[in-house]
Formats: sequence, structure tokens, C-alpha cells
Amino acid sequence: MSNKREQTRLLLLETVLSLLMAPEGSPMRMIDVARAAGVTRQTVYDHFTNRTDMLIAAILHFGDTLEVDARLAPSRAAPDGRSRLAAYTTAMLEFFPAIYPLKQALERLGPADEEARAAWDDRIRAMKEGCAAAVAALRADGDLLVHLSEERAADLYFTLLNMDGWAHCVLENGWSAADYLAEMQRVIALALVRS
Repeated sequence: MSNKREQTRLLLLETVLSLLMAPEGSPMRMIDVARAAGVTRQTVYDHFTNRTDMLIAAILHFGDTLEVDARLAPSRAAPDGRSRLAAYTTAMLEFFPAIYPLKQALERLGPADEEARAAWDDRIRAMKEGCAAAVAALRADGDLLVHLSEERAADLYFTLLNMDGWAHCVLENGWSAADYLAEMQRVIALALVRS
């Protein structure tokens, strides 16, 4: 990709995020992005095949600014399932303060906005894959509770790592991030790990 093309794509991604995160919300059609970025609508279509593609790319770009791979490295390199579970839990809960405003912004677009829902679902799938990988490591070590299948354990883990639960405790009720992390580590271990 040429330098000018990369710069234009970066401008478009930053414009999408700026429109999304505006407190009052902004229209999010491709023409709106073009106008806000000061480019033609064709320029937007040269970079993104459709609105869903554009939103997914913007969310991935947002993740890049959070250094997702670096933050997940301790989980991926963990020597055993218990360590991987604890490291993944820590990484996810450290992401939530940055990710939650994006979740709210996408929700403001409305439940009927299929493209916004598809973009968010793409990221949720990635989170579920991380949950499944941590559970698979637990199972491989023989440390997963015997009554749980990997699939059920991954579903349970994902449910416990609920962003709205985090927002309820930390944002709405004043828990410290450290206290919430400690409680979630304890609850998740009780729910999934053999003693």
C-alpha cells in the first residue's frame, strides 16, 4: 500500500472513530465519513467495500491503538492453563475502560443498525476465542472442573467477563478496578478450576 493510500486510510479510520465517539453521536453513513474527512465518497469506497467493512476496520484500528497483541502476550505465553486464565482475565478487564465507550457508541447507532452490530460481533467473537483458548489450556492440564465441557466452560467464562457487569460495579457503584479484578479472578477460578 502506498504511503499516500495508507495516510488516507488512516484519516478515514480516525474520522470514523471520531464520529462514533462524539458525545452526541453522529451519522455514520459512508457519505458522512467522506464529508467529515474532506474526501469524496468514492475515496471511502476505494478503501472499504461497505459500511460493515468500514466499521470493522475502524474497531480493529482502535484495537491497534490499545496494543492488543502486546497486552495479550502474557496470556498467550503462559506456561499453564491456570496462568493463562488469570492473564487473559487481567488483560480483558484492563481493556474494558477503553473499550466500553466504543461499545456505547455502537449501541447508540441503534439495535436496528445491522452493520454496527456486525462490527461489534466481530470483536466479541475474538474475545470468545480467547476465552476458549484459556479453557482449552486448563483442560489440557487436567485443571478444568470435570463436570464442564470445554464449550460450556468457555461460555461460562465469557459470561463472567461481562463488560456490563464491569460497568455496573466499577463505573456505577465505585468499585476500584483492582478490587473488581481480584473478585473476578476469585470467582472465575471457583467457577472453572479444579482445586
